[in-house]
Amino acid sequence: MVAVGSAIVVFIIVIAFFMFLYYFPIGLWIRTIAAGVPLGIISLVRMRLIGIPPGVIVTNYVRARKAGLNLTVDQMQSHYLAGGNVENVTLAMIAAQRAQIPLEWQRAAAIDLAGRNVLEALQTSVNPKVIETPTFQGVAQNGIQLNVKARITVRSNLDRYVGGAGEPTIIARVGEGVVSAVGAAVDHKEVLEYPDRISKTVLAKGLDAGTAFEIVSIDIADVDVGKNIGAELQTSQAEADRRIAQAKAAERQYAALAAEQEQKAQTQAMRAKVVEAEASIPQAIAGAFRSGNLGVMDYYRLRNIQADTDMRASIGASTEAPGDVTQPPAPPPAGH
Repeated sequence: MVAVGSAIVVFIIVIAFFMFLYYFPIGLWIRTIAAGVPLGIISLVRMRLIGIPPGVIVTNYVRARKAGLNLTVDQMQSHYLAGGNVENVTLAMIAAQRAQIPLEWQRAAAIDLAGRNVLEALQTSVNPKVIETPTFQGVAQNGIQLNVKARITVRSNLDRYVGGAGEPTIIARVGEGVVSAVGAAVDHKEVLEYPDRISKTVLAKGLDAGTAFEIVSIDIADVDVGKNIGAELQTSQAEADRRIAQAKAAERQYAALAAEQEQKAQTQAMRAKVVEAEASIPQAIAGAFRSGNLGVMDYYRLRNIQADTDMRASIGASTEAPGDVTQPPAPPPAGH
């Protein structure tokens, strides 16, 4: 029992020792003293109690003071509690001081809290960044398509970094300017011969307004000749005109066919009436015989006249038939 009790006491002592070291970071306190920027042990304990890791604050505080920055522990604690990255902001402040770029803690903290990488922004401000654009397609006035690829060199504008538009806006504006410049060219050969005209035209439009960057230069990396859009449009228009003409011709053909069918129907109707009328002739003759208006001799004379008319019609038809030409008589043989 004594051994078990002793073990429990030792365990409690060990736990108490580690808890003491956790809440009283003696090592960090000694580090601040050794670095020449002493912090009170009470300050370190207070950081632990309010949920701030003392190691982060001490490391960046020592780093900033050694770099000559007049930053306070309260500024770092406030930024950490706000959800910021204390290390990035501190390194950005040190880099700005080395590059002689005016940057205050409040602005750097605001950039960091806005979700942007303040250290990257400062590095881009010192060392401009090159943005590779996708291929922009423009069509010159002669109908030739040109595929243009550009490189945009930008520098961060810290004054507009909070609330300013990002890289996609820069790329979109440059693409719009490239397409507009290509479309203004009368001939695509002008663009191929002088590609710098595109970059000068686009750069003069002030495309970096309202963005987090300042455009340093726009360089045309590549220009390729694409399709002949003008010829394709003309071909499509000609094909459309051809189809319209075919449709109109078919419409006229169907209309003529309908008119022909209607005329045939009318002719057939007239023939039917004639046949009907001819069928009533024998009845009329029979009625004339019964009423005494037509005699037998009158009937025979009528038949003779009809026969004579039919003969004359047949003779006229045989005479007018094509190819029926009377041949002259052959000459008599010699010696007769």
